[in-house]
Amino acid sequence: MQDILPVILSGGSGTRLWPLSRESYPKQFLPLADSSTMLQATWLRVAGLTACRPIVVGNHEHRFMLAEQLREVGAEPAATILEPLGRNTAPAIAAAALEATATGEDALLLVLPSDHVILDVAAFHAAVLAAAPAAEAGKLVTFGIVPTAPETGYGYIHAAAGSGVRAVDRFVEKPDLDTARGYLASGEYFWNSGMFLFRASRYLQELQLLAPEIHSACVEAVAKARRDADFIRLDADSFAVCPSDSIDYAVMEKTADAAVIALNAGWSDVGSWAALWDISPKDADGNAHRGDVIALDCRNTYAYSERLIAMVGLDDVVVVETDDAILISHRDQVQRVKEVVGGLKNDGRTHAVWHRKVYRPWGAYDSIDAGDRFQVKRITVKPGAALSLQMHHHRAEHWIVVSGTAKVTKGNESILLTENQSTYIPLGVVHRLENPGKLPLELIEVQSGSYLGEDDIVRFEDVYGRTG
Repeated sequence: MQDILPVILSGGSGTRLWPLSRESYPKQFLPLADSSTMLQATWLRVAGLTACRPIVVGNHEHRFMLAEQLREVGAEPAATILEPLGRNTAPAIAAAALEATATGEDALLLVLPSDHVILDVAAFHAAVLAAAPAAEAGKLVTFGIVPTAPETGYGYIHAAAGSGVRAVDRFVEKPDLDTARGYLASGEYFWNSGMFLFRASRYLQELQLLAPEIHSACVEAVAKARRDADFIRLDADSFAVCPSDSIDYAVMEKTADAAVIALNAGWSDVGSWAALWDISPKDADGNAHRGDVIALDCRNTYAYSERLIAMVGLDDVVVVETDDAILISHRDQVQRVKEVVGGLKNDGRTHAVWHRKVYRPWGAYDSIDAGDRFQVKRITVKPGAALSLQMHHHRAEHWIVVSGTAKVTKGNESILLTENQSTYIPLGVVHRLENPGKLPLELIEVQSGSYLGEDDIVRFEDVYGRTG
């Protein structure tokens, strides 16, 4: 059997799990099902199946989180491909397939979204190995989830008669409830999982035949990509003209070689808070709670808290609390969270994109207070890390060290600050903050000025390659 090369897709925004999942920190980077993040769990799920290092495709804005989380679980990607903008799954997989075949090899690509849960890993491995011979023979195999309910939130696959790897008769859009009930009763339909197994060359052949504009744009974007030790940055101009389309629409629904194998392994795409409730451990009353939650006379509720939540007399309710937003919804209405996110975007509110605490490659900052002409942040800098050499046009900054050691560049001078010491950065002065120590640096920053937006920054030097 050919080597199985995992392709992990990590470019999604995960807005249906707002307010916990946001564009700047989507659900694949969150520990929703257990202590591992969903990205980490995706790699750990396949690490025992193959000796191949994965190819990871992600968003340019998430590159440091992506690299850090994989490093934490011992994953060393063969390549990390960065998309300058989202173009759906067909181009993302094309970029991975082009990279996989660049050396003349033609591995079996196991394409996995990074935000799914699979409870029975052994059953998943068995299905992959059972599908491999058909994929080696040229079939484009997808994994059809054995349905457990008349779900209206998934697309369906109608399989030809038989067992094992079967031909796909047709792909079906998300049905209404009565239709879904008929699919479930027939036993001939599967949920569309979005996971695939095929030879890299076969996918590229079918893509070139069925969606030539996607194929040509991706070939150019990979050929012109910028490469360094950590990332492959697809050419932005080439990728921008690539049509945005899913692998289902671009290839799988049109190819004559689509095949499906049944997978019954406790799969979920965790597409809503109700789906997370489904797969979570529950108490005797059907409640699934994470965090500091007190529940009196509650049944079938889901709660996620970062501080104390008290719930009294609630049935079928979801409560999700973060440091800057609270979601309260009936469990059968949680799909409408995307309407909330859409409204936030239309109103120009940052809650759709950012958490109060924002992670950066050098550490994080937490905006703990703000008012007219001032803002207070708690800043954490990793050992050995440094912020960019920068300047602000509209604000001055006061820094007070809480713990650790800070090296501060301020104009032409360089000073060291320790616990309880402080400094002042006047408006317009070029400065840099570094942590030269072996412990995290924590400080309080007080900004004051006429404009306090994050875009008031001019970078002169940056070890992370940022320009704005």
